[in-house]
Amino acid sequence: MFNIIIKETQNPAILKFEFPDFISYGSNFEYKNIDETKNSPLAKKLFYLPFVKTVYISGNFVAIERFSIVEWSDVQEEVKNQIEQFIQDGGKVLIETEESTNKKIPVTVYGESTPNPGVLKFVSNKLFTKTSIEFKNIDETDASPLAKELFKLPYVKEVFIDENYVSVSKYESYDWNEITVEIRSFIKNYIENGGTVIDDSKIVTTTAHEKKQDEYFDKLDVTSQQIINILEEYIKPAVASDGGNIAFENFDAESKKVSVTLQGACSGCPSSTFTLKNGIENMLRQMLNDNEIMVEAHNA
Repeated sequence: MFNIIIKETQNPAILKFEFPDFISYGSNFEYKNIDETKNSPLAKKLFYLPFVKTVYISGNFVAIERFSIVEWSDVQEEVKNQIEQFIQDGGKVLIETEESTNKKIPVTVYGESTPNPGVLKFVSNKLFTKTSIEFKNIDETDASPLAKELFKLPYVKEVFIDENYVSVSKYESYDWNEITVEIRSFIKNYIENGGTVIDDSKIVTTTAHEKKQDEYFDKLDVTSQQIINILEEYIKPAVASDGGNIAFENFDAESKKVSVTLQGACSGCPSSTFTLKNGIENMLRQMLNDNEIMVEAHNA
């Protein structure tokens, strides 16, 4: 017996119908009308329902956005039954074309635990970006189509992308044992099918990118430059291995206070703020020969 699970989303107009297995080829599909459904017999069938506004297909689910002429409570069981019957009768969710098969790029993705129990790191053999960037919600994902798609998964709370890995923060109500394989497969398939991880044309407008430029560095005072160099050479490699990042914010010469922001797996970690603050503080004091230096670490 083929069973669909109905799940609500943060948008009351959109309902998810989860399948027991993956149904897409790693790509994500959005259909605004029946004319766009050439590669999806299921989406085409759904558009015959008068209240269907948009159909999304991604990972292991079909999400449907309704028009306001109905409430989901009145029609969701009917939709669920129609999808189940369609599949049982041999209907296809998607038709894999020769084009979609040929464009796949061989890639490996594996999950790594981090010191933060709420964050898992997914490492790839493909370079994603030279500018680390963090996304707190889907509204911040203009520079990353991958992050935008990950936020459509109900358990994804935050996303951090740097070099060749993606750190995913989950909501507490979900268990990593239940979702790790799905996220890993989702990221792997997304990349294999040519999906864009970071859009460089949009990342150039972010503050994170600006702080990576030589012009920004050259305008800083000598001590700030020394601090950045120490962070880059001695701190960041170790932090990156745990799926996180340390971003320099500023240095106050009068108070000797260094402000840094913890990102990725470091942000919100039960031990990171205290451990990293003390570790960075001790290293800066030693390497700059100034015992008055204090570090203030903030979560992103």
